[in-house]
Amino acid sequence: MTKGWGRPFEDAIEVGGRKLVTLLDAGEYIMGLPKKEHAAPEWQAAMEALILVAERGGPTMFARIGVMRALNRRYVPPLNPKGKEPHWGRRKLKRDQ
Repeated sequence: MTKGWGRPFEDAIEVGGRKLVTLLDAGEYIMGLPKKEHAAPEWQAAMEALILVAERGGPTMFARIGVMRALNRRYVPPLNPKGKEPHWGRRKLKRDQ
């Protein structure tokens, strides 16, 4: 397994029309963020994951997950107030017919 910042992700990460293909691309993107944004715990965790993968030779998927979690940290999935219907609500029992 190769080591270093030049290792490519399995799938490139697209951010605002830019593609982060290698660990170095992702590291430079994080370093280019505004200071307040860069200091967020999610970005710090992503940078730590990048460093570990680049220097210790771990799977690039770990670094990709860290970057994706940091990018999507403000995404809140829409709440469906109705929720899922219970499966037992649709069938009638033989005795109830």
